[in-house]
Amino acid sequence: MNQIPLVDLKAAHEEVADEVRAGFERVLANTAFVGGEEVRGFEREYADFGSVAHCVGVANGTDALELALRVSGVGPGDEVVVPANTFIATAGAVARTGATPVLADCLPDTHLLDPQAALDAVGPATRAVVPVHLYGQMADVTALSGRLPGHVRIVEDAAQCQGATRDGRSPGSGLIAATSFYPGKNLGAYGDAGAVLTDDGEQADLVRAIANHGGVAKYRHDVPGFNSRLDGLQAVVLRAKLARLADGNAARRAAAARYDTLLADLAAAGQVVLPTTDTGNVHVWHLYVVQVAGADRDDIVGKLNAEGIGAGVHYPAPVHLTPAYRHLGHARGDFPHAEQTADRILSLPLHPHLTADQQQRVVDALAHALRG
Repeated sequence: MNQIPLVDLKAAHEEVADEVRAGFERVLANTAFVGGEEVRGFEREYADFGSVAHCVGVANGTDALELALRVSGVGPGDEVVVPANTFIATAGAVARTGATPVLADCLPDTHLLDPQAALDAVGPATRAVVPVHLYGQMADVTALSGRLPGHVRIVEDAAQCQGATRDGRSPGSGLIAATSFYPGKNLGAYGDAGAVLTDDGEQADLVRAIANHGGVAKYRHDVPGFNSRLDGLQAVVLRAKLARLADGNAARRAAAARYDTLLADLAAAGQVVLPTTDTGNVHVWHLYVVQVAGADRDDIVGKLNAEGIGAGVHYPAPVHLTPAYRHLGHARGDFPHAEQTADRILSLPLHPHLTADQQQRVVDALAHALRG
């Protein structure tokens, strides 16, 4: 059986294999394993790509979000508003600063953070709000920025939207954002990697210092810090893939549009709900997420997987229903949109190398699974 993977990392590697091999040889010859010119080159190039002044490469996306929170003043005793519908790392990064995650519901159509719910969750101890740019499109930061108290910062979780914009603005522009280069992202490394993006030079310098044991020079420690550095080998991979990211995102958009057409009959029959792009967003389709109505979602995913189709669920449980955050004191029913989302969504294969024939097979298999 020919497999249709959710993400085709093998095809992505084949595109850049020669460049990566040559880059690895440069790093090995120069023994520039931590930092070095490859890292500096990638930081410059990704900052230019994202239209921000500064990119600081770090070890992974969770560290990036924690660092962005820390340099925004978040610490023990603070509260940070995050969406209930997000990967657990968003809440985890908050907890690692010593602050407490405060959850807010998502919008029912885009599954992005509901700005009004976030504003309603702000209290005297709130230090930051984290809009998560989910599935490849950006949350509505503008709806938050002018209405938050002066002591509350916006820290963007941009782990899923490399190349996305909203109303012409990129993540980190005018604010601070964290992103992840986990292998399955639109821009993925060959292991863990991440970055903090900002126009603020002082924030960028502080991120760089904290991520390097608290200083930018050897044995000089100006602030308490820890170790979270991007290595030269990962930077080689990211530079090679970055050169192809715009084309890859365009291919994802074309594939998403094709899915919209192929799934139109199932949507008209009320069997699936298609994803929605918010006004002003240039979507980069990290994931193509549909909702199944009137069917057992987990059964549908199992049937697709049995046919060799790499369907998945992003994410099967909202934060408040995970054991790790039971202590927040919430129960089912507290965030109804996030709960309905978690019960009904499934992600169909989507990547730049997906063919029209593969998409037709995915849709045929989905239709068959929905018929039971």
